[in-house]
Parts: sequence; structure tokens; C-alpha cells
Amino acid sequence: MGMIKAEDFIESVADAFQYISYYHPKDFIQAMSAAYEKEESPAAKDAMKQILVNSRMSAMGHRPVCQDTGIACAFVKVGMDARFEGGMTVQEMVDEGVRRAYTNPDNPLRASVLMDPAGKRLNSKDNTPAVVHVEMVKGDKVEVTCAAKGGGSENKSKFVMLNPSDSIVDWVVETVPKMGAGWCPPGMLGIGVGGTAEKAMVLAKESLMDPINMQDLLKKGPDNKVEELRLEIYDAVNKLGIGAQGLGGVTTVLDVKIKDWPTHAASKPVAMIPNCAATRHIHFTLDGSGPAMLAPPSIEDWPDMEYEASADAKRVDMDNVTPEEVASWKPGDVLLLNGKILTGRDAAHKKIKDLLDSGEGLPEGLDFKNRFIYYVGPVDAVRDEAVGPAGPTTATRMDKFTEMMLDKTGLLGMIGKAERGDEAIEAIKKHKSVYLMATGGAAYLVSKAIKSSRVVAFPELGMEAVYEFEVEDMPVTVAVDSGGESVHKTGPQVWKVKLAS
Repeated sequence: MGMIKAEDFIESVADAFQYISYYHPKDFIQAMSAAYEKEESPAAKDAMKQILVNSRMSAMGHRPVCQDTGIACAFVKVGMDARFEGGMTVQEMVDEGVRRAYTNPDNPLRASVLMDPAGKRLNSKDNTPAVVHVEMVKGDKVEVTCAAKGGGSENKSKFVMLNPSDSIVDWVVETVPKMGAGWCPPGMLGIGVGGTAEKAMVLAKESLMDPINMQDLLKKGPDNKVEELRLEIYDAVNKLGIGAQGLGGVTTVLDVKIKDWPTHAASKPVAMIPNCAATRHIHFTLDGSGPAMLAPPSIEDWPDMEYEASADAKRVDMDNVTPEEVASWKPGDVLLLNGKILTGRDAAHKKIKDLLDSGEGLPEGLDFKNRFIYYVGPVDAVRDEAVGPAGPTTATRMDKFTEMMLDKTGLLGMIGKAERGDEAIEAIKKHKSVYLMATGGAAYLVSKAIKSSRVVAFPELGMEAVYEFEVEDMPVTVAVDSGGESVHKTGPQVWKVKLAS
């Protein structure tokens, strides 16, 4: 039995989080590629292509697949006979590994963890502490699964206490449409059944670490009730027609994973956690012989493709765009943005609201009149980059600020990911504004369209500061037009009918 050195554990964790920031699991690439080939919706197929091209670019460039590099999670199974050298706790070793990974100067990862979550919400600056689950098992080895979970998908987690006779499938089918598209489908659904409330949630998260094997299961058929349930949910959810990025299409989920645990006779706890198109996890084992060796995948595992916007895409001069031009755009139109846009997300919007409410007004140099705001929190740039990976964040979080921004600042349009709620759509319609959708899960691809970046306001907010980006042929889709028509409402409705027939 070898002694496991703390430094070997820490180094392995650091390597793992760097690795998963830019390498998608091979099973995910295969599943996404297969879904892309059979997709019939042009809008969904375009989004899938962006995700696949982005993934290959990230693997080659060793840069994050998504600007949201996640909250660090670790499932650690410690053999009863294993011994650690160094005196650190498992939590302390994981945190040090995360700290090294997220502050790596060659590939810095965005620090998203905030301390004092119910109060001041101050960024810890290094993405610690991690969420660590420790289990004691037989043997003398230590098995570790590291995962980086994005906030967009984590925020869509659901839990319910069903009656023992209630249908799990019915609850899932009822719940998934309410989750919107902020979890960046197509991805996976992790479902935990049984135990207690907290056990079901952990089971759901753990299930997402399992291999994607739905196509194999479809071919061989189910061997037990859990596999029957996986197949039934997979079929029912895909028939909803939600599709990639919520645009409507054939594939909403690539796989459904389920773990269960015995439960109380009066209970049926069910948890559901989605994993987005930036699914990131890896497993390794330590036996005392040194740090884990993580073999890089072959670039041949990715489809060799490049992204080009459709021939009918419209180029837009963002420095001279007018309300009249915006009014001519229709839902589903593909635009290539050129010129200067501003950025801002939750913290910036809250700061703007406080300044306007106080009568102080916006800081000098921050003018939204007839301009567009991009909901993004980019990764820090390295080497010759203008900005690091800079994909969109979930737009619905800014819905409560939309009327204020359109009415009080003269903002003309917004760019983000996923749908807008009724409150925001009404404001867009009232002010003849527009909402454009960029593809979630294509952050590195989007960043290549950003040619320069500078901080305009609120530098103390870090990645949530207001930047000015100069973009060149940045691809977006008109998701809500000036009349209030939303592709996230019409697209899934059309495809649900098509798939039913």
C-alpha cells in the first residue's frame, strides 16, 4: 500500500480542472455529432455546428469551451486502507488544486465563486472553495471525479416530493419546458430518485458523471426498470421539440442518466439536474505511485468542420444601426454584427439601477443611447487575445431590468442566450427594441469575432464590469423582434407538432 502524497493529489486535481476546461469528453462529442447529423431544424443544426466547431477549437487552442468555467465539484472515494501524507484535509487539497487550476497563467479560468452568498457576495478570486463529496469505500486507493458545473444549467435544477403512485415521466415532461433554454440544450438530464431530499440531489449530480451511452441502450433495449425509465424520458423529452438552444428541433437531450436509492414508504423524492453543452468532468485514481496521468484525446475524435454563417445572413453596422433598421429584422434572421457593442450582466445592471434610482446618473463615458448590450462575463485574455472566451449568459436573469434599460438609458437592443420572459418581451415590444441570441456553449468561437476590448465602467466588478467590444462578423439570431414575436415560443411549438405527427 503506497502513501498518497498531498502534492500528488493537489497536482492531479489542478491538471483535471485545466483538462476539462478545454477537452470535452469523447462520448459527448460522438453524441453531439450524431445529433447534428440527424437534426432537421436549420436553426438548431446551426447552433449544434457552432458548439462542435467551438469544441474542436478549444481542444486545439487549450482555451475554455465556455466563458462560465464553472463551480468546481469533486466526488472523492477514499479507500478505508488509504493513507495521506501531508496533513491536509480532502477539502483543503481539492481547494488548493482548484486554486492552481483557475489561476494558471497559461489558461486562466474565470473565477465565479462568491463568498457570503446571502450578503455581500464577494468574489473569492480563485474559484474556491470547491463543493466536495467524500465517501469511504473498501480498498487502499482514492478515486476522484472532478466536474466544472456552469451556473446556467445548475440554476435549472429541480426537486419534487412526489406521491409514491405519481409518474416520474409525467413530472419530467411537465417540468422541462418550464426550465427554458438557459441550460443550453442539447445536453443531459441527471435524475436522482429516492433516499431523502438531499440524497436525491446528490444522486442526480453523480449520475451526470456516467458515460453517455443512450444510443447503445436504444440498440440493446432495457434490462431493468431504471433503463426503461431512461428510455421513456429520453423519448418523451425529445418529442417536446425544444431543440438546441430552445430554437425548436429534433434533439433536446442527448442522454438521460438516473441513479436511485431506497426511500421511505411514504416518499418519492425526485431531483433533476441538467448538464449543458459544456459538459465537463473527468475521473482518475490515485494509488500512491504519483500524480494522475491524464492522456490528451486525439483531435481526430472531433468532426473536422468550420463555421460559416448562412448565405442569407445580414451584416449589420453596430456603430450606425437605427431603430428603423431594427424594426425590419424578423425572428430567425441571422445577423453578423460589426462595430462596437457594450457588455453588462447581473452586477452591472444592479449598479446601473442604483445609480439611476439615486438620481446620480450613469458614470461619464457610459452611454447606451441607440446601442446594444451583450450579456457576458468573459474569461481573461492571454497572449495576443483581445478577450478570452466570451459566450453569452442567460438573458432571463436581466428581464427585471429590461424596462428600465430601454426606458431610462435609450438602449436599442440586447444580446444573450436562451429565451426572454413575458415581462421582457412586453418591454421589447413597447419600445420597439430587439433581442438577439448568441449560441451558448460556443464561447471560444464567439471570442474570435471580438477584435478589441476595453473597460468602460465599474472595473471593480471584474468580469462583470461594463466593457466595450469591437466585433467583426459576430453571428447572432433574431430571437425577439420589435413586435414581440419570440422564436423560443414559436420554434418549439412548430417542432412539437412535427414530431407528434
